[in-house]
Amino acid sequence: MGQGQKGSSDKEVNKKKRDESPAPEDGQKCRVCRFPLLVALLQLLLGVAATVVAFLMLAISPSLLARETPHWAGIILCLVSILGFILYCITYLPDERTSMQFIGKLLYFLLCTIGLVVSVLAMSFAGHHYTQTSSFRCEQTGEDCVCTLDHDQNDPIARTFTYKGVSDCEVITGTLTLYFLLQIVLNLAQALVCAIGAFIMWKHRYQVFFAGLQIGSPSSKQWQKV
Repeated sequence: MGQGQKGSSDKEVNKKKRDESPAPEDGQKCRVCRFPLLVALLQLLLGVAATVVAFLMLAISPSLLARETPHWAGIILCLVSILGFILYCITYLPDERTSMQFIGKLLYFLLCTIGLVVSVLAMSFAGHHYTQTSSFRCEQTGEDCVCTLDHDQNDPIARTFTYKGVSDCEVITGTLTLYFLLQIVLNLAQALVCAIGAFIMWKHRYQVFFAGLQIGSPSSKQWQKV
């Protein structure tokens, strides 16, 4: 009787081992802290913030160029975050078990890399224009604000910048300068988050994997890792 129970117990243990597969996530872990959900949330918040600030800058003067109002960087990051949410919904595992998951992870890695490059580019533009506006000397000319880089007004070849539709030049030297500083901070944060997302995705793809062979049993049709 004892040997029969022992044999039955051994069979159950072996069956349990065959049925075991790499767990996708630890059930006790915080679901909000799971990758890529947390990274996608940060990307969404930063992308929306950068886009809002860019449109606020555009509201100051319609003559501002696209590189001065980097709403495109925020929009790209929002798209990356949406893909991160989609990737979270299709049961994330370190090893790809479906073509959809593999494509999603690859696209997310590429878009995070693109978001990193775009954020650095937007941060460079914002830093350049912040330096310019910090040294502006502006004068009101009708409904426009004309600013010069050179403080010496007697210089006939001083570079001038005309901001149309600005009734108060203090908006250019004060508010616009502050917005450029905010863009520097936001795009720096965006670049860091995208770099973290791309690194974690690369690490999960090439460093976290389950080594070993899987052999199938024709009778039980179960898979066992060895």
